[in-house]
Amino acid sequence: MPLQRTKATYMRGGTSRALIFRTEDLPASTAADGYAGWRDILLGAIGSPDPNGRQLNGIGGGISSLSKIAVVGPSTHPDADVDYTFGQVTIDRPAIAWQGNCGNISSAIGPFAVDEGLVTVSGDTASVRIHNTNTGKIIVSEFPLEDGVAATSGDFAIAGVAGTGAPIRLRFMDPAGATTGALLPTGMAKQQLTVPGFDQPLTVSLIDAANPVCFIAAASFGDEAAAMQSAPESLPRLKELRLAAGVAMGLAPDLDTARETLGSLPLIAILSPADEDKDADIAVRMVSSDQFHKASPLTGAMCLAAAAAVEGTVVSEITGVVRGSDIAIRHPSGLLVVGADVSGSGDDLTINSVSAFRTARRIMDGWVYS
Repeated sequence: MPLQRTKATYMRGGTSRALIFRTEDLPASTAADGYAGWRDILLGAIGSPDPNGRQLNGIGGGISSLSKIAVVGPSTHPDADVDYTFGQVTIDRPAIAWQGNCGNISSAIGPFAVDEGLVTVSGDTASVRIHNTNTGKIIVSEFPLEDGVAATSGDFAIAGVAGTGAPIRLRFMDPAGATTGALLPTGMAKQQLTVPGFDQPLTVSLIDAANPVCFIAAASFGDEAAAMQSAPESLPRLKELRLAAGVAMGLAPDLDTARETLGSLPLIAILSPADEDKDADIAVRMVSSDQFHKASPLTGAMCLAAAAAVEGTVVSEITGVVRGSDIAIRHPSGLLVVGADVSGSGDDLTINSVSAFRTARRIMDGWVYS
């Protein structure tokens, strides 16, 4: 059979890259059918499955931050300008995870929508309201314009990306319960979790804001703390932690089902005190799609900002920052500052929004072949 070609744009958003498609250029498909009509096109374009883990037969890069797609089209939400659906493409299996969202790729959606003419803008600044269909949440993207299109040049730098660009301010509105329906899916700020492969229960905080995350202090791993933050041989055990956390959060009914259905969520965040790092409030090593992330997933960092506002979480105990303050997170590629706008306290605590700044750049557009 001849290769099928589909219009697409390749963009960097934050510390990730994705193929972005317009809804009108893909076959009709919906969440109800698992986007089955898109599946073969997207897998073929990215180059999955690849048992060698390199995605050489497609445009993916063999790591989770480079194996992503987005689909953008007219909004079906009354409070948004565009719809945006995110897909995390599994590298070694023919699977796409549609649960949750990617904060870094979210930063590319506003500029993409403007440059594609999906929204009408004027003046020097755009404010695009994005409906993320994965979570049902609204993201407000604000960025400068230049001659009617999204500005790309600027002096704003983000850790993990060479050079500078125009700043994009992202505000995830009402982010709590983005996937599970609750900020604290288990009703507890901190709990003990029994995980296959570990001799003792692990102390974790299971939080859902922007994306569900399992937070754990590196000290909980005892003498294995260093290895659990860097050694590839620790990843199978961290996957067991992710799956157990997913079951506890209600993302799957049991571990067997979780192994089949939970391709990427929840994220795992291994936390350490910032110690002598005067620029940071906390150090984190994130695990995304069962790989050590070279920076930090933005949604994971935003969830951390929300978790820091909840009394008794592993995060708030380590950071000790004033509730609702900006938090500086040290990750392997540098520093990331995130903020949470909160109101109330205790059982009446509300996370109004979480926010951060990113940059994005269109790399190429045209046809991608599947």
